Amino acid sequence: MCKTEDQDIILLFEQRDEQALAETSSRFGTLARAIAKNITGSTEDSEECLNDALLTAWNAIPPTKPQNLRAYFLRLVHNAAVNLLEHNSARKRGSGQFTDALDELADCLPSRGGVEQTIEQRELTAAIMAYLGTLPKKQRDLFVRRYWYADSVSKLAALFGMTENSVKVTLSRIRTRMQEHLRKEGLL
Repeated sequence: MCKTEDQDIILLFEQRDEQALAETSSRFGTLARAIAKNITGSTEDSEECLNDALLTAWNAIPPTKPQNLRAYFLRLVHNAAVNLLEHNSARKRGSGQFTDALDELADCLPSRGGVEQTIEQRELTAAIMAYLGTLPKKQRDLFVRRYWYADSVSKLAALFGMTENSVKVTLSRIRTRMQEHLRKEGLL
């Protein structure tokens, strides 16, 4: 189903057919805009992030040939939104759910800086992925929806059939256990 359609779109990119952009936007645009809006807090900025991600995909495919076009493209959108938020925050303190979500994670993650930052970042990513793999699916999905998709607590409560307080408590417990895991791994 999706894999064949993804392969068809990737083939359009490889053939430098501009229809690849329209197909990608049609297929993933709604979710991409939602992710970008959750991060930037702006409908206009979410549209800019979608366009930036389309341009990045156009320039990267080929030689890149993503195995999962949806994940690849949504990562491009996410990165574009984070970059735009950082750019906008340089001018003024940004608002939006993503800033709140990052503040929640601040105590769980080591501070930036240092020469070994790239290596530490890879180790940190691997440790977080390993930790998330130990969580029950519902908790893992809740974590990912909050800290990757930047969904609001109220949206998560509705999606998961929980109260807002229950969402906050669950996320707090997940973060606490993740922090313990990262300490055990020597990353904090």
